[in-house]
Amino acid sequence: MNISICITTFNEEGSIGALLDSLLVQTKKPDEIVVVDGGSTDKTIEIIRHYQKKDRRIKLLTEKCSRAKGRNLGVEIAKNDIIAITDAGCVADPDWLKNLTASFATGRVDISAGFYKMVGDSRFQKAESVFLGVTPRKFDINFLPSTRSMAFRKNAWELVGGFPEGKGNSAEDTDFNYKAVKLGLKYSRVKNAVVEWGMPRTLNEFRFKIFEYAKWDAKYGIWWHPIQRFMSHNIKAVLILLRYILGFGILLLSFKYHSVLPIFLIFLFAYLFWSFRKVFLEFRSWEVAVYGPILQITADIAVMSGFISGIIG
Repeated sequence: MNISICITTFNEEGSIGALLDSLLVQTKKPDEIVVVDGGSTDKTIEIIRHYQKKDRRIKLLTEKCSRAKGRNLGVEIAKNDIIAITDAGCVADPDWLKNLTASFATGRVDISAGFYKMVGDSRFQKAESVFLGVTPRKFDINFLPSTRSMAFRKNAWELVGGFPEGKGNSAEDTDFNYKAVKLGLKYSRVKNAVVEWGMPRTLNEFRFKIFEYAKWDAKYGIWWHPIQRFMSHNIKAVLILLRYILGFGILLLSFKYHSVLPIFLIFLFAYLFWSFRKVFLEFRSWEVAVYGPILQITADIAVMSGFISGIIG
């Protein structure tokens, strides 16, 4: 079974080397590694060309484009039927490709959903993982893959219509999976096909990621999801908005009716404790969980502003 790995890059001089190193030592060797660079202005292209001298399987295409268009270009020029995808900023486990593509041998699978391990050096980065992705405890038969760790048949990609191309697109895998599920394409979910994904190092980077995800979810307009049903990302964003409108309303009432203030404070404390608890349940460490409340409030603000931005846009 011949396999092409397709990745996109943009100003990834600090991470592209680690990713390529991990792909070149896979126990299942890829037949080619197609890199589409979206117009890097740092040393990313120079580093990739250095790796090309060491391994002829690496192909490089440079074109100023969105990430989704870069993915589509990579798949188009890939010469094999099985396409594996990951992102710069990730590092693949040695058995990633072998585990990710094994199910295609049966002939009954269209898309393989690998997993991603969210990693970070600090307690803050560990806490971020609860808000930015799916933790191992929540991996189940309804899990839909991220482009950090997925594979598909080229004809499945053609049926879906590829990844939706749009300037600044940050959630193209959401739309891809939505269409694939509606088409009835068959998924294989492979928890041990793992890449490591580094968490943002600052609160502002965390906020921006959440904002972009929410904005593009709103732009796609997916309200009812065939798997998530009425708990799609957009429905969740609306519920967060309603939560804050209700809280603000109670706060305003407390200025006129002082007896309402304790109710507001009780709800506020309960909400902050809930955000602390959900991080604590993942790590069993209060030192990590203490970041839960600030990340929760930051994520809520980013979701609401991103959602409104997407709706307006």
